[in-house]
Amino acid sequence: MSTTDNPCLRCGACCATYRVSFYWAEPEAAGLPATLTEQLNPHLTCMAGTNARQPRCRALQGEVGQQVACSVYAHRPTPCRAVSPGSDQCQRARRHHGLPAL
Repeated sequence: MSTTDNPCLRCGACCATYRVSFYWAEPEAAGLPATLTEQLNPHLTCMAGTNARQPRCRALQGEVGQQVACSVYAHRPTPCRAVSPGSDQCQRARRHHGLPAL
């Protein structure tokens, strides 16, 4: 899939729907800036902004459903890499934001 065909570049719904939590040591190993993470407990960290009542990852730039970009795409954590266009998580997030299914 080319970047021009990537629906994620127009969507961003998953980045504004779910808490993105992962093992506490992952951000440093991946080169993710500490300013974009929040400690949840001694074992887990999450992307800043995703532990809110209305989550929105602080690394997400742009408007959901229009045009978005991840400011740390190359360093994104494992949970972000696991969501793929059209997956169940993707489709739930799109519905949550009133976007059509892929």
